[in-house]
Amino acid sequence: MTLLLNILVDGVAYGMILFMISVGLSVTMGLMRVVNLAHGGFALLGGTFAHWFAADLGLPFWPALALAVAVTVALSLPLERVIYRRIYGFTDLQQVLATMGLTFLMIASVNLWQGSSLLTVPLPEGLKVSVDLGFRTLPVHRLLVIAAGFAVVLGLWGLLERTRFGIRLRAAVDNRGIASAHGINTDRIFMAAFGLGAASRRWVVCWEPRSCR
Repeated sequence: MTLLLNILVDGVAYGMILFMISVGLSVTMGLMRVVNLAHGGFALLGGTFAHWFAADLGLPFWPALALAVAVTVALSLPLERVIYRRIYGFTDLQQVLATMGLTFLMIASVNLWQGSSLLTVPLPEGLKVSVDLGFRTLPVHRLLVIAAGFAVVLGLWGLLERTRFGIRLRAAVDNRGIASAHGINTDRIFMAAFGLGAASRRWVVCWEPRSCR
């Protein structure tokens, strides 16, 4: 029984990491119907900015994390306006090739800036301690990943299913022309959805101290 509980906790913790990395792709591909293979590149940028703010500039962990999210989203919005709006009309294969090229550009840019070695973000002392669950001890940052994953699930569900933004986004995806005729600014909706997808990936990048790159 103890072994099963250990496997369950580790599986949920690592599953939440993978979920939060992939949820942005679900937004862009599932809702916006764009095959965005540059998805991982945005996660790479988020981790690199978090490392730069925390390790290089010496900012505390939480401000560094928030700034990494903000800067990555700030970069994603003009990319959506200048590049991705042209990609929306491509075929699936053309989208794959175009976004794969963007991924290579992001990787090359990060390697030029920070090198190709593993980048880490120093965790605060409060996240380094362990909690006794009875059958095993677990680092606080693992528990925080699980809690953050459930919060993201509920937050995205509420945003997309229970708000006017979610209704407008689904309408714009189903029939962009009709949505525009009803006064919905589809360009702004798609930009906001793309920024949401970029932001959703950032929070998980550096919870595991050894996996920021």
